[in-house]
Amino acid sequence: MDLSSKYEPQAFEKEIYKNWESKGYFHGVDKSDKPQFSIVLPPPNITGALHMGHALVLTIQDTIVRRKRMQGYNTVWFPGTDHAGIATQMVVERELMKEGKSRHDLGREKFVEKVWEVRERHHGIITNQTKKMGASLDWERERFTLDEKFSKAVNTVFIKLYEKGLIYRGERLISWCSRCSTALSDLEVEQNPGKGKLYYIKYFVSGTKEFVTVATTRPETLLGDTAVAVNPKDKRFKHLHGKKVIIPFVEREVPIILDEYVDMEFGTGCLKITPGHDFNDYEIGKKHNLEMITVIDKQGKMNDAAVRFKGLSTKEAREKILVELENNGALEKIEDYATTVSKCSRCETVIEPLLSHQWFIKMDGMAKRAIDAVKKEKIKFYPRGWWEETYYRWLENIRDWCISRQLWWGHRIPVWYCDSCNQYVVSEHNPDKPCKCGGKAYHQDSDVLDTWFSAAMWPFVSPGWPEKTQALKTFYPNALMETGFDIIFFWVARMIMFGLEFMDDIPFKDVLYHAMIRDETGQKMSKTRGNVIDPLVITDKYGVDTLRFTLASMAGRARDIKLSENSIEGYSHFMNKIWQASNFALSNAEGYNKDCDISKLKYPLNKWIISRLNSVTDTINKKFDAYELNDVSESLYKFFWHEYCDWYIEFSKPLVNDEASAGETKYVLLYVHREFLKLMHPIAPFVTERLFQENPIKDHETIMLDKYPESNKKLINKELETDFDTVQELVSNIRHIKSIYGINAKNDVVVVSAKYSKLINDFTGPILKLATLKTLKVEKDAKTIDLTGCIRAVLPDVEIYMPAKEFIEFDKEIQRLNKKLEVVSKDLIITKSKLDNAGFLAKAGDDVIEKEKGKLAEFSKLDLELRSAIKTLETFIK
Repeated sequence: MDLSSKYEPQAFEKEIYKNWESKGYFHGVDKSDKPQFSIVLPPPNITGALHMGHALVLTIQDTIVRRKRMQGYNTVWFPGTDHAGIATQMVVERELMKEGKSRHDLGREKFVEKVWEVRERHHGIITNQTKKMGASLDWERERFTLDEKFSKAVNTVFIKLYEKGLIYRGERLISWCSRCSTALSDLEVEQNPGKGKLYYIKYFVSGTKEFVTVATTRPETLLGDTAVAVNPKDKRFKHLHGKKVIIPFVEREVPIILDEYVDMEFGTGCLKITPGHDFNDYEIGKKHNLEMITVIDKQGKMNDAAVRFKGLSTKEAREKILVELENNGALEKIEDYATTVSKCSRCETVIEPLLSHQWFIKMDGMAKRAIDAVKKEKIKFYPRGWWEETYYRWLENIRDWCISRQLWWGHRIPVWYCDSCNQYVVSEHNPDKPCKCGGKAYHQDSDVLDTWFSAAMWPFVSPGWPEKTQALKTFYPNALMETGFDIIFFWVARMIMFGLEFMDDIPFKDVLYHAMIRDETGQKMSKTRGNVIDPLVITDKYGVDTLRFTLASMAGRARDIKLSENSIEGYSHFMNKIWQASNFALSNAEGYNKDCDISKLKYPLNKWIISRLNSVTDTINKKFDAYELNDVSESLYKFFWHEYCDWYIEFSKPLVNDEASAGETKYVLLYVHREFLKLMHPIAPFVTERLFQENPIKDHETIMLDKYPESNKKLINKELETDFDTVQELVSNIRHIKSIYGINAKNDVVVVSAKYSKLINDFTGPILKLATLKTLKVEKDAKTIDLTGCIRAVLPDVEIYMPAKEFIEFDKEIQRLNKKLEVVSKDLIITKSKLDNAGFLAKAGDDVIEKEKGKLAEFSKLDLELRSAIKTLETFIK
């Protein structure tokens, strides 16, 4: 055996991964008789570094992939990185800003070259970090969303959608970020609660001294008003139907229109309509055929239409307009107002709705097919029943997707404009035919496509589309898509729509949504808060497997994973426990029975652990199939620590040292150790491979290609498991009684059981050791012994009697128990009052409330036990 005494993962993790990769263990073949399992890695941004969200994705996906590979599937996990248009361009622009430059100083060509340099520099970093996490990706199939073949696929998709009439160019109101200088899709805009003002402004009715008052949050946009709307049911304004009002400053006459959209309870019931700067107004404007006026430009400044306010920022214009309105008596009042502020998700700049010519995709038809695929369960979401309704609701209310971005980094839109007449041609390459006007020179559209356009193609482009490759035939559709629920619309829905559109088939069969990682208080991790847990620091400190097991154990149904270093450190003890227990099993391997047949064991203890192994294996496989990795982790933890280590190893020591039982018991120690390592391997690949190589009965050159354990129902003995539960419960209760009564020394115990007397006698040695006893006497009938002065506990078919006088000073112990009861009673009152407090219940989160309920149950139980113990001791004194 060549194992160190300590668990030191840094000593072997790197070499193990290098060995796996060099031997091609991660590679799946394009043609195979085996069932296929394929999955794509959500491609990380090229400028990114590994963060805890990446670590969670890699843990979950690699765990699932490794198990499938061990189950005999032809497995491919497609790797790749994303060019991440806006995010990457912003990173490079910030680098230039430090040099006092902008992208315009470089020009488009030089700027793009610089971004490619950054990509090359970062690619190696993110790849090495991914490998460090143990990800068994098929690196031979790595893709980049801007590589040559991917770019060809993107152009193909754009052209096909255009030819089908699904892509069009039009002037629409879009969300514009003046910082990023680009249009944004609806999903790239974050809605944040904020505090604003509601301004009440008088608009005079044409030809009269009468006025109507409108309430607005944006007085600077009144320069672009083209109507005032009232609800046709609002009797207050019936006499104004068909009239017109005058817009302040521009002295423009606009109609009073009738529209049921107007909320009669909001403000005054009169709504200024600015179709060029508000999405709801835009829809009303189209409906009533209103003029669309833009008064704010793409730099966030007031334009020529803003008359004397031209060149001012929107904030400056607002201030000046309010002063003039007040001077003219047109500002009626100002009120505080809770509002929603729309910001760019990348840079947090307040977005401006602007009229702009952009490229759009018609989404209605594709959305209907995507809804149908989930409703008919061609695609299943996990956890079941959590995200389907959210998905349907978004797709049922979907708007056309604005896919053009005013950036330099990304997939250039394959559209060419004639230099002479500006007519356009949709083509992958510069057209070689003259324009209809006779012009021969063309220039390409300067915009690039939304990053999510290429991302939506990931499942079918990764295996080779648009070429009809064998890999595409074998691995499409993918078996699974695993991702965060926060990009269900950005990515999942769009992959489904594009897959159905271009492959006429779903892109994946299952979708597993994972939770979001937050700090231990539930706050989002951020550098500004100082609560970021760096996975690279953690893996250096505790090892990769510790972090992976921690994340897997928390990857349950909750939306948030509350992570702390304390929890990670706690699971490092589990890894150390595995290492130490392995040292015991392997150091006792000499003399094991090589011919031992697991189905023909002689000793009940060995039969019990084999039965438990198969029962746990059955549970683990069922939980794996339902993607419930937290339950898989819990089963592994409990079985190894509490059954294999706490009970089997301790109970087996006498058998290991007995010549008659040693051969069988040593083999069972090694067998259960080996099978547990296989069960554990998908989650903790490094430590299991290292220990597997030391096990003398290993049955493959590497654990990662060994067969994943399946339960053998014939080896499950529920009666034996129940019997051994009784022995475990006996030891636990003896320990508990000693703890309650403060007995620290080895003492005597009498156990009465007609049913289990032989079983308990068989395990007397281990029970004495585990319960810290001096003697253990087992009787079938209580009538045969003197039980005077004994503490009594009753279990099903077992009674425990512990002589008290010799080990307890009754007066002192009653005094100690009363003091403890006083503390517990206070804790009980405090906890109960919290849970009875409606204010606390309203403010506290579900996890806090559950924690308090757990404390209440614990304090209540201890309160009863202490009272019972005091009463028992008082009877002895009497």
